[in-house]
Amino acid sequence: MVREHCPLCRRRRARRTCPALDRQICAVCCGTKRLTEIQCPSDCTYLASSRSHPPAVVQRQQQQDAGFLIPIITGLSERQYQLFFVVQGTLHRLAQTEEFPVDDRIIQDTAQALASTYETASKGIIYEHRASSLPAERLATELKPLLEGQDGKRPVANEKDLAQVLRRIEQAATRAKSSLEGSPTAYLDLVGRIMQSIARNEANPEASRSDDDNPRLIIP
Repeated sequence: MVREHCPLCRRRRARRTCPALDRQICAVCCGTKRLTEIQCPSDCTYLASSRSHPPAVVQRQQQQDAGFLIPIITGLSERQYQLFFVVQGTLHRLAQTEEFPVDDRIIQDTAQALASTYETASKGIIYEHRASSLPAERLATELKPLLEGQDGKRPVANEKDLAQVLRRIEQAATRAKSSLEGSPTAYLDLVGRIMQSIARNEANPEASRSDDDNPRLIIP
């Protein structure tokens, strides 16, 4: 019997039965899309096995992600570091709502415009730099209440910290496609893996403890 191609990547042979999709998929997609694009049930045997013995492909992905992310966040203060991950979590949440398009180019455009606005404000000049696309304008509108405070809450940081963090996000969104050899959502996909890693570690703290031979994603 000739096996069909995996419906997710459409390249490799489908060899594993996925209980979440009720279809056969390839081992690579099973390993890399698990709990991110695929909502695996808790009784999935591949999920249980991966938690105790992560496959090589997942370890390589974690190493690649960490190798890309560490230079981006190097030099950030503790406050800026935490803010960086807060913004990433918000980007991930907004992308998941699918209310408007979000990809790396839109994130880059948004971060560039907001960073320029806060850099200008830090010099005592109030001027709003506008993004070059409507989706980026929409994304900036969604992010600003978080960054600047609302409902009586104070801003999460000063203008210099905000500008610094947004420049790092702009840098990450710009470099991701070539550095991670991914799609137009390479950075957004990386953010999704980080958010999933955080959720996994919060649900199972013991599993998040790893030795130096099995590096994990960098998380706050």
